[in-house]
Amino acid sequence: MTQRKAVSLISGGLDSLLATKVMLEQGVHVEGINFFTGFCVEGHTHAIRKRDQQKEKRNNALWCAEQLGVKLHIIDVIEEYKDVLLNPKHGYGANLNPCQDCKTFMIHKALEWIKAHDFDFIITGEVVGQRPMSQRKDLMPVIARESGANDLLLRPLCAKNLPETLPEREGWVDRSRLLDFSGRNRKPQMALAAQYGFTDYATPAGGCCFLTDENYSKKVVDMWQHRPSRDYELDDIMLLKVGRHIRPKDNFKLIVGREEGENKFMEGYRKQFISIYTTSHPGPLVLLDGRDISDADIELAGRITARFGQGRDAETVDVEARLPGGEIKTFQVAPMPPHAIKPEWYV
Repeated sequence: MTQRKAVSLISGGLDSLLATKVMLEQGVHVEGINFFTGFCVEGHTHAIRKRDQQKEKRNNALWCAEQLGVKLHIIDVIEEYKDVLLNPKHGYGANLNPCQDCKTFMIHKALEWIKAHDFDFIITGEVVGQRPMSQRKDLMPVIARESGANDLLLRPLCAKNLPETLPEREGWVDRSRLLDFSGRNRKPQMALAAQYGFTDYATPAGGCCFLTDENYSKKVVDMWQHRPSRDYELDDIMLLKVGRHIRPKDNFKLIVGREEGENKFMEGYRKQFISIYTTSHPGPLVLLDGRDISDADIELAGRITARFGQGRDAETVDVEARLPGGEIKTFQVAPMPPHAIKPEWYV
């Protein structure tokens, strides 16, 4: 008999870990695929911030592949994903998460991959009724159809709640050994993980995308509202993950480092933005992101910078502003009093 080959969408969560294991138990050759959109939650902010230094710094998708003993293909889809985020056919969830369009996109990309690599079918860790925007029973056939995968898409954890797929009909997998999980209760998955001996997996109910986070989504919207277009680059969305974001005027905002780790990370962007820091007192690195910046804007930014440094109670603080071209402006400012920084400035 020919050993069948499947590609598994491995996000790094428990469900895709288990779905892959179920297929391996049936003798299917499985390789993993992980699509990098730039919005994935994979611990890089834990690596930056000191307060998170005790948290394990790992890529959960790679960790899952290691536990399973399978090859993992990480594919950059940042550019292609822009259209999914900017123009979702089925709209957004509670925040900026285009979940249905995102799932359709990723399964379509997986379909392209199996055709190019002579694999037979696709598996995911989806469970009927687990997520309202992409895993409702009525939506699952829509995603399979719109992605083009149709019955080449097998969802091992809930297959018994869905119509038979081609791998089941052809006998590539044994339907009786597939599962019938449903709903948002993760106890069945956790019990199966214990049965397989999996421990220390990512939090079962944890989100894997920054676009599901309300605060992060507000920063994305603010970025779109204050730029001539909604287009973005990887650097833009990475910087939204660090620092305090303060917009005192429509034409610019400040990104204020909250600790040493963030300051060091932001150092890498000093050639792209105006960078501001205090020289007379210890304080944060601040990046000024905007357009048509005047000297008055830079002075205002300097006053806010001084407010977040150790010179906040001094009469004056020495400030240095370095422009992207290398020009340096030095000046003295009176730190802005706390009550003068309006709550609505915080993005």
